[in-house]
Amino acid sequence: GVKDGRWTVLQLVEALGFSLENTDPRTRGRGIQLLSQVLLQCYSLLQEKEVLHLVLFYESRLQDHHLVIPSVLQGLRALSMCEVLSPGLAVSVLKAIFQEVHVQSLLQLDRHTVYSIITNFMSTREEELKGLGANFTFGFIQVMDGEKDPRNLLLAFQIVRDLIAKDYALGPFVEELFEVTSCYFPIDFTPPPNDPHGIQREDLILSLRAVLASTPQFAEFLLPLLIEKLDSELQSAKLDSLQTLTACCAIYGQKELQEFLPSLWSSLRREVFQTASEKIERECLAALQALSACLSRSVLSSDSEDLLDSFLTSILQDCRHHLCEPDMKLVWPSAKLLQAAAGASLRACHRITHSVLPLLLEQYTKHTQNSQRRTILEMLLGFLELQQKWEHMEEDESILLSLQAPVCSVVFSALMDPSVQLQLVGIKALTVLGSLQGFLSSSDVELVVDHLIRLALHEEDSQSSEAAMEAAGSLAPTYPKVFSGRMVPRLEEELQSDKEESSHNHHSLQQRCLQALAAVSTHTSIVKETVPVLLQHLQKVQKGTEARNTQDMVSVCQSLHRVALQCQQDAEGCWYFHQTVVPCLLAMAVQAAMQESTHRLPGKALLEEEVLAAMIPVISAATTHLSPERAAQSVSHVVPLFLDGEVSFLPQNSFPCSFQPFGDGECLEAQRRLVALLMAFVCSLPRNVAIPQQEWLLRELLALSCSCNCPFTATTAAKCFAGLVNKHPAGQQLDEILQLAVNRMEPSLAEGPHRTQALTLLLWVTKALVLRYHPLSSCLTDKLLGLLGDTELGPAAADGFSLLMAESPDVLHRGCHADVRIMFRQRFFTDNVPKLVQGFHGAGPDVKANYLKGLSHVLNHLPKPVLVTELPTLLPLLLEALSCSDRVVELSTLSCLHPLLLEAPQVMSLHVDTLVTKFLNLTSSPTMAVRIAALRCIHALTSLPTTVLLPYKGRVIRALAKPLDDKKRLVRKEAVAARGEWFLLGSPGR
Repeated sequence: GVKDGRWTVLQLVEALGFSLENTDPRTRGRGIQLLSQVLLQCYSLLQEKEVLHLVLFYESRLQDHHLVIPSVLQGLRALSMCEVLSPGLAVSVLKAIFQEVHVQSLLQLDRHTVYSIITNFMSTREEELKGLGANFTFGFIQVMDGEKDPRNLLLAFQIVRDLIAKDYALGPFVEELFEVTSCYFPIDFTPPPNDPHGIQREDLILSLRAVLASTPQFAEFLLPLLIEKLDSELQSAKLDSLQTLTACCAIYGQKELQEFLPSLWSSLRREVFQTASEKIERECLAALQALSACLSRSVLSSDSEDLLDSFLTSILQDCRHHLCEPDMKLVWPSAKLLQAAAGASLRACHRITHSVLPLLLEQYTKHTQNSQRRTILEMLLGFLELQQKWEHMEEDESILLSLQAPVCSVVFSALMDPSVQLQLVGIKALTVLGSLQGFLSSSDVELVVDHLIRLALHEEDSQSSEAAMEAAGSLAPTYPKVFSGRMVPRLEEELQSDKEESSHNHHSLQQRCLQALAAVSTHTSIVKETVPVLLQHLQKVQKGTEARNTQDMVSVCQSLHRVALQCQQDAEGCWYFHQTVVPCLLAMAVQAAMQESTHRLPGKALLEEEVLAAMIPVISAATTHLSPERAAQSVSHVVPLFLDGEVSFLPQNSFPCSFQPFGDGECLEAQRRLVALLMAFVCSLPRNVAIPQQEWLLRELLALSCSCNCPFTATTAAKCFAGLVNKHPAGQQLDEILQLAVNRMEPSLAEGPHRTQALTLLLWVTKALVLRYHPLSSCLTDKLLGLLGDTELGPAAADGFSLLMAESPDVLHRGCHADVRIMFRQRFFTDNVPKLVQGFHGAGPDVKANYLKGLSHVLNHLPKPVLVTELPTLLPLLLEALSCSDRVVELSTLSCLHPLLLEAPQVMSLHVDTLVTKFLNLTSSPTMAVRIAALRCIHALTSLPTTVLLPYKGRVIRALAKPLDDKKRLVRKEAVAARGEWFLLGSPGR
């Protein structure tokens, strides 16, 4: 009635008069409870005068019997949310609560109500509450003192944060406010199992930390507490203290830290020198850096002590001498402490590197062992990396520039050392030096390039060679002229040379040249030098007759692919690469296809599947990042090439006959293979680029995919068709082409010589439609499900479910602008797994495995959280799949079960007997991959509850003795790991 306006609240109070004035506290409590419940729903409808009367009524009831108080507090909570609350009433309510209610004697929910009232008033009546001065702070301290419930603590901590952040008066109660909150530090809370409130220990830790680190006024009380907890044995207390110290340094100044710096440094140093925990060490270093940064920020007055300088002096005194110790025991901890302090500011970096760098350079020359030199160089590298943070500041450059000659000498000597590990650190240091502006002279840069060429091409160890190539790629954008003028010509010369070396060595050198040319192509000006070299080499290889031509062509294509990826973020470089490489590759392929009719002609290797497959990612990567205007310009040439034989845009376009990849006749088989290159191009175009003659192209691709006898050509035509269909705008044209595809597929699937091709087309078209949630996808999926019962096509159809769910590398993925909806896998699972299960139960024994294989493929690609929720229903089927004697099904099912053992131990425990038996049986599988997967699952079983596993412990340990003698090392390795875990099962501390 109050909601509808038929009653006023005051009329309700009058109607409740008997209950509200009753002598029985329970009856009064029920009356006030009803009134409060109405107010909680109708507080926004109240008038100012009504609120005034209600507040006065509720305040008076705070002195009532303790049974009434919870309902009174609920009413006050409702009134605290009223916008028409008269000035002064908020203060009046809080004073009454502070004076009349002993909050900590109330139940949790009622205490929570008090915190809510305070929070509401603080957000709407801030100025009024501030008028109370420090009395408000004192009142809240009394309310909070002794609180234990985590739900209430989160609210109480938030109130303290607001008190400080909104500048409420703390008065003489700073220490009391600190004590009432810091008594919870460090948080020791473990949420109960199945906690409906979802409060985690981390929530309380972060909330309390925000309070403790919210004001410098707490510093004199907090810092001794943190030092005390740092000295405790409890690792969680140490971590919490370190993280809180780091947070405090963001707001503290020199004044707050001064008294405690020696103790803090002593504790941090001890932990880094002695701890075995990486976490503790990491947090100590973060805290030290925060302290150094805090002191660096402090503005010095003329008469104050430079605390940063004295603090860094202490650090240097305690750490510097360890860098010179012959046994080098504390070298790394000392170096890490020095680097953490130096990383805080330019001043700190200047002070520490000025002292440490000359010492490290001296130690490098003193020590002769490679391992010691490597350690010293790694430390030097750490300090050099710090220079990158401050390289825009001029002050610090003078230190490093004064040491330029000895630093370069040390790094270059490491590059010449026979030790691979020393070389690797030297290469990293070289990369850092090269990135420091103005550090290397022009002659130094040339020397750097010479070293990198030598290491990349002639260093026996592949690690050093690869690291040198990566370094060249990192430095090339900084020194493009030197790399394009010095490195590229040297690589070209090596690539084209016909040295009289052993064939293997020469081939290996050429491979490295190709990799190095790709690695260094990280600047457009260099790309314009390297791409012609790579294409020229590809043409040279194409004309050769060596048996290795195929692999050589693949290597060139891999290098071109890397260059294409590196060009993608630069519009000019990307367009240059596309304009240069795509027409050239197409021209070479067309030339080779036209020569194919006469066998053994040079160029035939270019048409092999392996080479065409390597060209696909090159063309795709060169196309995906084109602007729509440039993509439209390119597509206007490439599509007419395949549909009309229009070759005029190709370089060297005088071909012996016309190009007709969609024509009939066996002599055109080689030309038809080039549809793979068309697929790479058109399926990588942005969706907003119109494809000329698209309907004609789709019909030609459809016909080729259904009728071609070459599996490679048929598959690429099907993929190309699917890629275009996926991006095709919805409408009548798309419906017509899809209907045409269905009409072509259905009779071919039923019978005839092209059933496999029709199935391939069905799979790719289904995938294209599933990804974009097209309505026809369910119809095509049903056709696929029907084929699982086919004795001839069933196994291939089952494997097709993997294709539907997996990420495709060349078409139908987001990288090539395909229409991929989020959660398509979950949707496919929901729609089709029930059908797979139903089909399995109704299938004959000879095709049951097909349904299991399809199911395991779907489950294998499903996000694990989704799978866990469906596990109780599907687990019996998965266990049955382990007995179907199909290697693919077994492997797929094992890889599906492995993460579930770790993520859903309770559900898996119900089937432990079957799981143990099945897994142990599969450790004797003839297939190595199955044996390994089964052993990993047996290992994962140990994550199930120990009480469930103990009855099987002896049996599993005995059974695992056999795979310990397996003829394959990888199987033995897994058996050792699994058996070790089972041996430890049930041990103390496990």
